[in-house]
Amino acid sequence: MFRTLELEIKDAVATVTLRRPEARNAMSAQLMREMIACAARIAARRDVDVAIVQGHGKYFSAGADLKDASRWGNAARPLDEQREIAALGYRMARAWEELPQVTLAAIEGYAIGGGLALAAALDWRVMASDAFVSLPEIALGIPLTWGTLPRLVNLLGPARAKRLAILCERVPADQALAMGLADFLAPPGKALKTARSIAAQVIALPRNSVRMTKESVNAYAGIGAHAASHMAHDQVQLAAASPEAKAARDAFAARRKKDASAARSPGRGRR
Repeated sequence: MFRTLELEIKDAVATVTLRRPEARNAMSAQLMREMIACAARIAARRDVDVAIVQGHGKYFSAGADLKDASRWGNAARPLDEQREIAALGYRMARAWEELPQVTLAAIEGYAIGGGLALAAALDWRVMASDAFVSLPEIALGIPLTWGTLPRLVNLLGPARAKRLAILCERVPADQALAMGLADFLAPPGKALKTARSIAAQVIALPRNSVRMTKESVNAYAGIGAHAASHMAHDQVQLAAASPEAKAARDAFAARRKKDASAARSPGRGRR
């Protein structure tokens, strides 16, 4: 039984919904562990040909949960436990990347940071036309990890991968499609419907040929990816503990608090 996500299997399609609405589906350690377990469950199902990941409500995911004390306030834990927690994102993304089934992300609202990292590990990304993606990790004082950089290089090329990761730009859906980061656009609120339509096309094709093709493409695209990323969780642990990273996270939290306060102000928007 999952607590932070829902799994529905119907007509050869597994639909996984990230369900932490109070945190805009941010990825806590618990959610990532459940996503790893969910991937294993889907991989073992011979009656599933396609898996779709979506976020509950208006958003795909706000990324790694900066309020999760088990991830960011764990300096007192044994080192092996710290490393296990730090590696969860990498293990989650890799578990979903290695599924034999075709996988899609149905993105409404936004996929930020770890949300986009998960989506990049899937085969295709369907974005609502009013959605956007962003990778704010460097602005928060930590490098982009979870094996995402090699995936971005495969999708976008080196220069655009560096632009997306270093400049922390907000990329709207139409630009994401032009860059090759998104594969399909959908009307607002219809990302899941579009993903299911694509799933139906996949299911209509010979299963073994589809899976062999996916496996061959991933094998070629992933050459060297593990070597480039296998110690990334140690890098993020080191970077996250630095004074500059802590200051960046504190500044980010302060901005969010200020923005939330302004949104509640009755005078908001008046001139």
